[in-house]
Amino acid sequence: MGLKVYVSGQLVEKDEARISVFDRGLLYGDGVFEGLRAYGGTIFRCRQHVDRLFDSARAIALTIPLTEDKLTQAMYDTLEANGLSDAYLRVIVTRGVGSLGLDPFECRGPRLIIITDRIALYPPELYETGLEIITAATVRNAPNAVNPRIKSLNYLNNILAKIEGLQAGVIEAIMLNSHGMVAECTGDNIFIAAGGALATPPSHAGILAGITRDAVLGLARAAGIEARERDLTSFDLYAADECFLTGTAAELISVVKIDGRTIGDGKPGPLARRLLALLRAEAAGK
Repeated sequence: MGLKVYVSGQLVEKDEARISVFDRGLLYGDGVFEGLRAYGGTIFRCRQHVDRLFDSARAIALTIPLTEDKLTQAMYDTLEANGLSDAYLRVIVTRGVGSLGLDPFECRGPRLIIITDRIALYPPELYETGLEIITAATVRNAPNAVNPRIKSLNYLNNILAKIEGLQAGVIEAIMLNSHGMVAECTGDNIFIAAGGALATPPSHAGILAGITRDAVLGLARAAGIEARERDLTSFDLYAADECFLTGTAAELISVVKIDGRTIGDGKPGPLARRLLALLRAEAAGK
């Protein structure tokens, strides 16, 4: 039996899950989404993800057709229907079917989709050896244009930077903001370690403040590791003792080379390894 997808209140077979060609999510990227991860049947930091989804929807004047509690139950029902306990979930809310014009108020109503599946963003061996990444020429969208705290369906900015990375032979790329400061990577937040302390770009740098990023900041501080948000330059990355990325799908993965420069000793560092272990222990409920 194939995977089932939740589409506006119905669980349908993956091959039967469809939307209209007039759906504004397809036509204009008019919608929001959230990526979540389940471990042992429990969705990691579920309430924070759901809160962020509803915040994103409110920011674009989109009404989600379920309450937070009912949406959460729908996610668990979709996991159960697919027999999944360790899985990735993608929750998508589009503004729904409308016309070819830009007027969003012509839509018949929002459409809610929940996809569950297994995911491995990076090959397992890279968690042992670390990533090589580059800095993309594509600049992060300005926060005063579309606020990056809105997790919208329009990811073209990130995709263009991702293309640069892939064309350079790496699978992730750093994005700078319009002031030349480090923002984030195409799909993950970024941290450095220097002198035993952690630093990560602040929200005003133009980042999506990730749930896993927040979890790592909290775990580090609880473990007595200095961790703060501050502006970072490319020099800070190159001169760091360690560098790592965080994200729902990625969890926490080390970076060992940036723009051809070796970071630290060129291996995943002790802080990254410690924090990955703490993150996985929390996810496992230990």
